[in-house]
Amino acid sequence: MDAFRSTHVERALAELAGRQWGVVSRAQLGGVGLGRGAIDRRVQTGRLRRIHRGVYAIAGAALPREGRALAAVLACGEGAVLSHVSAAVHWGLLTYDAPQPHVTAPASRAGVRGIRLHRTRSLDARETTTHRGIPITTLARTLLDLAATAPTTHLEHAIGQAMRNEVYDHAAIERVLDGRPGTRALRRATAEDPAFTRSALERRFRALCRRAGLPQPLSNHVVADADDRPHEVDFFFPAHRLVVETDGWRDHGTRVAFERDRAKDAALVAAGHAVLRFTKRQIAYDPDTVADRVRAGCSRAFASAPARAWSAASRAP
Repeated sequence: MDAFRSTHVERALAELAGRQWGVVSRAQLGGVGLGRGAIDRRVQTGRLRRIHRGVYAIAGAALPREGRALAAVLACGEGAVLSHVSAAVHWGLLTYDAPQPHVTAPASRAGVRGIRLHRTRSLDARETTTHRGIPITTLARTLLDLAATAPTTHLEHAIGQAMRNEVYDHAAIERVLDGRPGTRALRRATAEDPAFTRSALERRFRALCRRAGLPQPLSNHVVADADDRPHEVDFFFPAHRLVVETDGWRDHGTRVAFERDRAKDAALVAAGHAVLRFTKRQIAYDPDTVADRVRAGCSRAFASAPARAWSAASRAP
């Protein structure tokens, strides 16, 4: 019977640790059938390694970053969640890690050595979730916390990465903008239409092309469609027959503008041009993706040049 119980405990412990990046709490160890004495003996023999008070790693492989993050959350007790920079890293928005894991917990919670604890009286359940096995602030709340504590460049990088990862949710961000610390900075960083003048947007896009080693485009250029009708475009790469248009809510946020833009795109494509559209926010906060797509657009233009030549020849008398 003891052997059966021991096997059952080991299997339950292995499954628990496997779900939790190799870390477990003392309460969880009790839940799988290990008493205080059994836990202490495992610590003494090295089968459990203490990470924080009441939190242990299973002996074996090195603890991954996720394991260290979850250990910090478990150490801060019920209701604690990963937050701030540490949450941004776990969401995949930032690549650097803080010297100490950041955790947000109820205001009554005592501090834990080696953990950057943020105490709060009002952590709305709608602003917490679980991501890849770790209790964490939602992406919108994470950005709000970053806006309150991190440099603007880090916040902008995180917003851009959220767009690249296709997890950016502007409506969710609007819901957390309620006057708490970070509200003003996050509202400014996620404004529907970055406040670029036409010349400022042109300078930024040209700088983006320069950094990426792309050719410099013509700006505010007139391009004719197949019926020789003129269309003014934001940027044009003549050698590649590539048009780049920039959209903002103020100028393109109506149904009429949407229909007009699509009709314009169709006319230019029918004339043999490629058309790419980017928002002003993408150019501001996600320049790497914009550059990659422009580069791909230029490459496709070269690849399709023989086909266009054949098509033109087939229409010749």
